[in-house]
Amino acid sequence: MTAVDPGRLEAVARELRAEHLARRNDQGFWEGELSSSALSTATAVTALAISDAQRFSEPVDHGIRWITDHVNRDGGWGDTIDSPSNLSTTVLCWAALHATGQASTYAGICTRAEERIAAFTGQAVTPGTLARALLSHYGKDRTFSVPILTHCALSGVLGPGKQAWRHITPLPFELATLPHGLFKWLGLPVVSYALPALIAIGQARHHHAPSRNPIARAARSLTRRKTLRILGSIQPDSGGFLEAAPLTSFVLMSLASIGLAKQAVAKRCGAFLTDTVRDDGSWPIDTNLATWVTTLSVNAGDPGEDDGRTRQWLLAQQYRTVHPYTHAAPGGWAWTHLSGGVPDVDDTAGALLALARLNLSPDEENASVPPAIQWLLNMQNRDGGFPTFCKGWGTLPFDKSCTDLTAHVLRALETWKHTDIAIRPAIERGLAFLRKTQETDGSWIPLWFGNQRVANQNNPVFGTARVVCGLTHLEAAGLSVEPGVMQKGIHFLLANQNDDKGWGGQRGIPSSIEETGVTIEALSPHAASDPQVAQALDDATGWLVEQCEQQAWRRPTPIGLYFSSLWYAEKLYPIVFARRALACRS
Repeated sequence: MTAVDPGRLEAVARELRAEHLARRNDQGFWEGELSSSALSTATAVTALAISDAQRFSEPVDHGIRWITDHVNRDGGWGDTIDSPSNLSTTVLCWAALHATGQASTYAGICTRAEERIAAFTGQAVTPGTLARALLSHYGKDRTFSVPILTHCALSGVLGPGKQAWRHITPLPFELATLPHGLFKWLGLPVVSYALPALIAIGQARHHHAPSRNPIARAARSLTRRKTLRILGSIQPDSGGFLEAAPLTSFVLMSLASIGLAKQAVAKRCGAFLTDTVRDDGSWPIDTNLATWVTTLSVNAGDPGEDDGRTRQWLLAQQYRTVHPYTHAAPGGWAWTHLSGGVPDVDDTAGALLALARLNLSPDEENASVPPAIQWLLNMQNRDGGFPTFCKGWGTLPFDKSCTDLTAHVLRALETWKHTDIAIRPAIERGLAFLRKTQETDGSWIPLWFGNQRVANQNNPVFGTARVVCGLTHLEAAGLSVEPGVMQKGIHFLLANQNDDKGWGGQRGIPSSIEETGVTIEALSPHAASDPQVAQALDDATGWLVEQCEQQAWRRPTPIGLYFSSLWYAEKLYPIVFARRALACRS
């Protein structure tokens, strides 16, 4: 038992439960709310202005006002209003002011932004230095560097005409005509989910500055119409590719720049952007993470809190057909219930864990669980780890096997071990992957969570806590986990507890409810056998209770790491992580 007064703990737990359930909607799921994003807003207003400045003048002007109202003190912008300035977002916001014709109106803000960009690059701002800095920042992964530079070219800040486009690496959009199964062997310069950008930006680059190579130039000219048809075939009903404003905006601005603003794909992109703009003029990085936060909510709460609606809603989100975008087999779940979602490993594992707590009927279990387990097994990479979207795409960071997802999947597989599907070999291979990827200090680095204040923006505390949770679950189920592996992870967490007794991304980084909550969950099963763990948990629970009494859960921390290292905060995260932690300590 925690040393915190039980009455205080119970009062906080009761308040969090009431707040949490109040945010569940009438359909039984949690939609959550992602932070507004300067990066999303900059790309959206630029795309709308290039598409039809007169028609979209209201959302464009409103968005520009939001951007100029949220500039940081140093003259730059970060991904959220609580984020430090970074090169990419500052460049995009600065370019958006030019693209929308507002640079002279906000001349002072533009000047300070240029100074901030020069400070990032160490050189005066010129088209060449800007291009080199962005390409260097993202390395061989062109998923985001090429779209940013395209945004800059269309905004006029890379110079005139073809000269601007020569700073942009051509994208081989003609490869999109090949069978999808070949993509992972082609060495594409973008990650698997960026096919819309490959096609649209590739076409814009080809239009504005055709390749000097006659073979490439001919291939791109010949496949232009076919790749546009492919782009239309993978566009979701909402119009938003991946439900993401930046990706959708890059597609729209590229198509509009080559005279296709009235083409069907572009019109649907514009409709998506106008449908998803917020009342304050901003856009989030993605419409929502409804499926993800719902599974987190179920796993943090009491199974008795569901009256059947959550179970039915979650079952309905499982994909029953091949996905037209990634060609994923039936059986998985996406992060959102909206049409732009794509089945992925983390959400499928989360859904399986949630369903195990929701009292499925035998028919519901037979219809949903075996396909999901088989879907996950089919996603395991040769290295034993699990990727996010597509098996075998191991070249670029967001397509590789990752530790947090692997631990999550192993936990889900073991939870449903009573099915007839053989899961033990996959678990053993996954454990081997986790052993290989443990850092020398005992930590594991996650993929989808980071910390803005850590030097390399990793989040070893969060990643290690997630993996320790998975390993502990497996050990409790009777599987053999090497004691040294588990203990090194536990010792890392203990060594990185802050002086205030909470946890941040690592020792010395400000503590957050999210990071402290997941670490308490990870360490709680080990308190009885380790007095040092027990003391650390008593101290951490005291910190967490005090923070919740002050309602710090109303201020989510930007620890979410979206595609291409874009940061976000989610309003439900501190609530669900705190609820889960307090349940472990009661």
